[in-house]
Amino acid sequence: MGWTRALRLAVGLGLTIVALLLADPVAVWRAGAAADPAWIAVAVALAAFDRALMAYRWIVLVRAIGGTVPLPIILRVFFVTSFVGTFLPSVGGDAVRAVSLARHGVGAADATASVLMDRLLGVWSLLLVACTSLWGAQAATRHPGVILTLALTAAACAIAGAILFSDFAAAAAARLIAALPGARLRHASGRLLETMRRYRHRPRALANVTLGSVGVQILRVVQAFCLGMALGIAASPEIYVSLIPIILLIMLVPITVYGLGTSQVAFVWLFASIGVAESQAFALSVLFVALGAVGNLPGGLIYAFGRREPAPIAGTKA
Repeated sequence: MGWTRALRLAVGLGLTIVALLLADPVAVWRAGAAADPAWIAVAVALAAFDRALMAYRWIVLVRAIGGTVPLPIILRVFFVTSFVGTFLPSVGGDAVRAVSLARHGVGAADATASVLMDRLLGVWSLLLVACTSLWGAQAATRHPGVILTLALTAAACAIAGAILFSDFAAAAAARLIAALPGARLRHASGRLLETMRRYRHRPRALANVTLGSVGVQILRVVQAFCLGMALGIAASPEIYVSLIPIILLIMLVPITVYGLGTSQVAFVWLFASIGVAESQAFALSVLFVALGAVGNLPGGLIYAFGRREPAPIAGTKA
């Protein structure tokens, strides 16, 4: 809906403005203007690598449940929808990806399941990396807000994992689905549950994607470190390992568009708490979000200048 997107954009802009004012706009400008382009170039190269790894893990998930769409189409769907997702809340790009894949002969439930599993394993790997902060030396990683974020994420992952691998939990989820209003909604939700649970019989694929997801999170940490070096931030790699996964979890909260606002608040809050100047922390947040957008640009180029997609296969399954 248009009004919800406008509301998220307004929230994101509001949070960004508040964080910018707290950080001092003039100081932020000076910090950004003094950034070392060589370190930024390294971060951009790493962003290209992590997008390739993200595409690979989704291909594995699509193939694991029998998806036979040609590889060029899957890659096009991934990169184009990643670009579109830049302008949507975090879950918006996922929805577009599922719909786009379903247009090419993959059942709607299968397409949605592949995207949801990709998101779930991504969050799970992010949680694994983030939990290293509990053993870090920085007080910021023991902040009640950080602990609450990690606890809620762990609870959500545990519930999802139980539904996928436990017959008892799956039966409970099926009963909840049966109570939903509308026959079409119940049917679609039931099909989705069945498809998601098929992944429990694909342990090798799940392990493969989980390993790739951990690699993506590590690349994100290294990218942030490179951007911090570009800004002259005197912080050890261990600090980035502790803080960046937590910031990424906060950015996943779908109250803004593409983490706008939430990322700025999170960077300023956490990095300032360990002694980094608020102006540098804000500049780091802007560069980090911009890097993500740059990483998605190939999808825009593919859409604008690449070959058009073949016509969708007739009789796409519901």
